[in-house]
Amino acid sequence: MLSERLPEGLVVSYPEQAPARRPATVVLAVSTLMVMALGALVYAVIGLASVSGTVDRFRATADADPGQVDAAVALLRASVVVSAVLSVLAALLLVGLALGLAARRPAARVATWVVAGLGMCCGCGGLATLIVQRAVPLDFGDDRATAELLARTPDAYPSWWIPLTATLSIAQVLGYLVVAVLLALPAANAWFRRRPAPQRTVSPDQPPTPPFGQPPAAPPYQPPYQPYPPPGAPPPPNPPR
Repeated sequence: MLSERLPEGLVVSYPEQAPARRPATVVLAVSTLMVMALGALVYAVIGLASVSGTVDRFRATADADPGQVDAAVALLRASVVVSAVLSVLAALLLVGLALGLAARRPAARVATWVVAGLGMCCGCGGLATLIVQRAVPLDFGDDRATAELLARTPDAYPSWWIPLTATLSIAQVLGYLVVAVLLALPAANAWFRRRPAPQRTVSPDQPPTPPFGQPPAAPPYQPPYQPYPPPGAPPPPNPPR
């Protein structure tokens, strides 16, 4: 703890403050979140841009009732749009967390840990769902036409779509893990530590300052100064009674 003595006799104590320069761990965490946000935006744009070609390929290979085909196409479009909206919202959230971390806000650090945990769970769940859908076909009982239509949906996507989705899911899990670990390192702990206000201490040679709104205490009574007469001077007359 550092202290400084002021001319008035006050001593102001400054506790040890967090380092002013942003550590490399925080910079890397912020950069990782920004890259992840950019990847989410790119994924949303690619999904919306390729939905038309996916629908055309699906209609070309679908051999069922036109009403069922239209229902499957509507479901396909809705899934792409919902996925794109969620990706954009996730990108905005990641950007907000990155800006909060760069501004040294402890609440943003805690929120980043929460989002990282949820993101890792969602990434693992999405990857598991993708593997299960490719390995085990959906069973609709006696509705074989619907089952065949949905089974042809993955083939309607571009050949690079499913590998891209799997790669992004894995990258999402790894990115959140890296960010969570970086924010837990000692350098990040020291940088996010709150800095308390300076403590003002009164030195012993100065009377304490009264609380705000109260008048200062009256000084102790001192008799008026009466100088002694010079040598040889007549004594002062007695005051009349």
